Amino acid sequence: MEPGNQTDVSEFLLLGLTDDPALQPLLFGLFLSMYLVTVLGNLFIVLAVSSDSHLHTPMYFFLSHLSFTDICISTTTIPKMLVNIQTQNQSITFVGCLTQIGSVLFWGGFENLLLAVMAYDRYVAICHPLQYMVVMNLHLCVLLIVLSLLLSTVVALLLSLMALQLSFCGDLEIPHYFCELAHIIKLACSDIFINNFLIYFVASLFGGIPLCGIIFSYTQIVSSILRMPSVAGKLKAFSTCGSHLSVVSLFYGTAFGVYITSTVTDSSRTTAVASVMYLVIPQMMNPFVYSLRNRDMKEALGKLIGRIRIFFSDFVSFTLGCGF
Repeated sequence: MEPGNQTDVSEFLLLGLTDDPALQPLLFGLFLSMYLVTVLGNLFIVLAVSSDSHLHTPMYFFLSHLSFTDICISTTTIPKMLVNIQTQNQSITFVGCLTQIGSVLFWGGFENLLLAVMAYDRYVAICHPLQYMVVMNLHLCVLLIVLSLLLSTVVALLLSLMALQLSFCGDLEIPHYFCELAHIIKLACSDIFINNFLIYFVASLFGGIPLCGIIFSYTQIVSSILRMPSVAGKLKAFSTCGSHLSVVSLFYGTAFGVYITSTVTDSSRTTAVASVMYLVIPQMMNPFVYSLRNRDMKEALGKLIGRIRIFFSDFVSFTLGCGF
């Protein structure tokens, strides 16, 4: 078959995580449960931060954006997978595939930058506590978010538009549960040197600089904590960044695991399963990490749940009183 450009390609086939029909209901239930936990958990974090004035600080401002980002990352990939399993239709349109690629790149890149921004916030809080509220003012916090969004947009558009220029042959099957840029490039018949170069260049630059910033921030944080005279002071200082450090370890640890898996195995399905650890598990676990390790967040969530209970109690009483 002669190579055709993108105008000749109407859809791709997402092969998913397994070909076994007997496992499809199990996968549907499992991913639906994880998606609901992810959305509800992160939504509770956003609502708790916005409704509690005690949490209107830079750290929780960034945390609410992280939770919103986790919801968006999960929504970019999981619902389409669930629809495909339920309808037993593996197809995704060419436009839908490119949209999914761009969305994953955008939200994944934004989370990457956001974790670096949060590390800087912890660095200022612990190493320069007296200047914290002066340095981390509202204008700087908003500026950091806007810059992260702009950089993520540029990277997502650059790589997505490069994929738009690819030509494809007859094999349009993607051995994954979502459209991943690397798999789309493998299906191309045209020259992919520039695409591969851009992927490695952007990954090195866009991933390496934030990671170096996080490492530098925590090097300074650890050094500052070790110089503290009291054990209680050291524990209190470490507790303020323990949750963020756990989230960073989960995010980069799973990403590194996916990279190692793709390097040591030729099985695309194995890589697809491993990618679940990167695009599903961290987003689901982040609310638990912050709520279980953070006393202020526990109290805010408790107040929020109490308000929700009161609301539903009043609503039920009103409904029964009206005779509905």
